[in-house]
Amino acid sequence: MIARLKGILEEVGEDWIVIDVSGVGYLVFCPGRVISNLPAVGAPLSLHIETHVREDHIHLYGFATAKERAAFRMLTTVQGVGAKVGLAILGTLSVDELTTAIIAQDKAMLSRPDGVGPRLAARLMTELKDKIVSLGGAFSPAARPVPAGDASTGAAAADTDDGVAGDAVSALVNLGYGRAEAFTAVTRAMQNGGGEAGLGALIPAALKELSQ
Repeated sequence: MIARLKGILEEVGEDWIVIDVSGVGYLVFCPGRVISNLPAVGAPLSLHIETHVREDHIHLYGFATAKERAAFRMLTTVQGVGAKVGLAILGTLSVDELTTAIIAQDKAMLSRPDGVGPRLAARLMTELKDKIVSLGGAFSPAARPVPAGDASTGAAAADTDDGVAGDAVSALVNLGYGRAEAFTAVTRAMQNGGGEAGLGALIPAALKELSQ
């Protein structure tokens, strides 16, 4: 099983590359974000590899970081997400953007990649929310909500669908902000103590975060 390739970038296609390792050329499929950040042909390159072995083929999928590869593995456990859709998702969203969208339940953001419709986006939110949170630091979202009065831990997660945090997120969404964007701003405001005085203080504090 191939887990890592280190060699010379020999050829680049729309969604694939060929990397030469000691005279052997490996065809590797990659997300668009990886393709767009490749060095020039002829330059050294190292990729984390996910190997899929099937009866009729062996496919290699390449990622810039181990975290991207772990995200790909997790995505492809969801029904309806094959390798092609998994690559499309990671080609559109970074791991942090993906994580924040899932935790924030931002269906619009999750529907941006090709091949992901509203139903699949909903399935991603349902099936991966608990899994991503359980991985802890390996999948750190842009921010995590901290309930007012529990700032000492800095790690407990709040439910943004209920309570003051949820009301603040809804208010920002009604003002035209994306749900993930609003979720992150409210989270940061709560972490900075902006939610201690209730909704009336939390919304202005979140708006201040958005303006920075």
